[in-house]
Amino acid sequence: MELRLIVADPPAVDTECLVAITLDHGTKQTPAPKLAGKNAAIELAFANLVASGEVTAKAGDAVLLHNPQGLKARRLLIVGGGPAGGFNPVELRKAAGTALRFLKAHAIRNCAFALTELPSGAEDAVRSIVEGACVGDFDPDTYRSDRKDQSMKDVAIAVPAGADQVKLQRALDQARIVGESQNFTRELVNEPSNRLTPTMLADRARKMCDSVGLKCEIMGPDKIKQLKMGAFWSVAQGSDEEPRLIVMRYEPQGAPDKPVLGLVGKGITFDTGGISIKPSEGMEKMKYDMAGGAAMIGAMRAIALLKPKVKVISIVCATENMPSGKAQKPGDVQIAMSGKAIEIINTDAEGRLVLADGLHYARTLGCTHLIDAATLTGACVVALGMVNAGVFANDEDAYRHFTRATERSGEKFWRLPLDPEYTEIIRSNIADIMNTGGRWGGASTAAAFLQEFVEDTPWIHLDIAGTAWMEDAKSWIAKGPSGIAVRSLVEWVNTYDKSN
Repeated sequence: MELRLIVADPPAVDTECLVAITLDHGTKQTPAPKLAGKNAAIELAFANLVASGEVTAKAGDAVLLHNPQGLKARRLLIVGGGPAGGFNPVELRKAAGTALRFLKAHAIRNCAFALTELPSGAEDAVRSIVEGACVGDFDPDTYRSDRKDQSMKDVAIAVPAGADQVKLQRALDQARIVGESQNFTRELVNEPSNRLTPTMLADRARKMCDSVGLKCEIMGPDKIKQLKMGAFWSVAQGSDEEPRLIVMRYEPQGAPDKPVLGLVGKGITFDTGGISIKPSEGMEKMKYDMAGGAAMIGAMRAIALLKPKVKVISIVCATENMPSGKAQKPGDVQIAMSGKAIEIINTDAEGRLVLADGLHYARTLGCTHLIDAATLTGACVVALGMVNAGVFANDEDAYRHFTRATERSGEKFWRLPLDPEYTEIIRSNIADIMNTGGRWGGASTAAAFLQEFVEDTPWIHLDIAGTAWMEDAKSWIAKGPSGIAVRSLVEWVNTYDKSN
């Protein structure tokens, strides 16, 4: 998809479809749709649609007008942005995605957006439109034999002649990198486990690193054992597929020695639950249990291309969790890389085991700040549903950096508690800790388990179990992998770039 700026008055743009946003300036009882931005020619066409009652300005609504008078475009698409008082970059991003998905379904392959100004400025508007368009352009039907290329070919944004084109072009270029990296993550998460084994995931990561200039090291079973990653290996030992430890490094010239940011991802390419096997219903979706690792790979792609002046090391622990004669069993005791002894209560609590060694290894590589992402617990889904992802933090300054990041990314996270009492719940009689604390407070006891391996290093934990997979299609995004956390990870790294 080509994304570009054009300096033009929107009515003069020669395109298959001109896209404009409408906002509701009324009340719930009496909607009052108005265009976001003033343009006499578009307002005339828009007025006819309003008079017909077709336009509501409700978020996600879209109305298509053919051969609009006064416009060079063959069609005009009016997309609802919701209440005017709540319109922000997040809603504009969704509106752009809605437009792309609507037009693709109508076999329209090029369009132009009339720039919708935001209170935060034109740069944020361009960024939101581009990121939304990228997300909306993705479809998960990779292996359909009758798949047709429905990708949008050309998306333009019409900007006024007086706009700062240098800044707007930079915003477009940066947003394209982030949007395409989010989609790269979605492609990985979408792959079935027979098409994305741990070895294949490592190969995809290496190819990505080679293409953007990142250092990449891939390690197999011998190195994992040599490093004494007993927690990671305990999960991997049950599978015929070899595990892979993926280490990606971004070390730009001129970056200070500190901080060194560590991004650690859970890369379980298929999760049966192991001996504590899962119910069969819905198990096919367990291919997405590597979404945290995929988010790290996508984020590292974006970081390499955006070039912040801060050092970043990313670690993805990739394996399958399978039942077999070699698999670990409930009651086993495993020794993690840190030396801590872990009593295995439930083999389906495997994500925290691979992350335990990944987080400790990141510290040995010199990481001064850590963030991890994982589809870790069903308990987080019970607590927050499929709306917010969970976030935990052991350091207030690191958490402030993360909240600044989400203000930019627009992704929804909700902070959950990490009180000392949760750590007491996972104390073991036979070992140091248990890998699960039972049914109650499961998201917090899982986070408390991970905290044992970061100790006093500033750390953020993202539990994305409920938001990594869209169970239903939305107007702005397809059903399937969401790419959650990529944008927030990139923005989190940017908050430590003192050259900005």
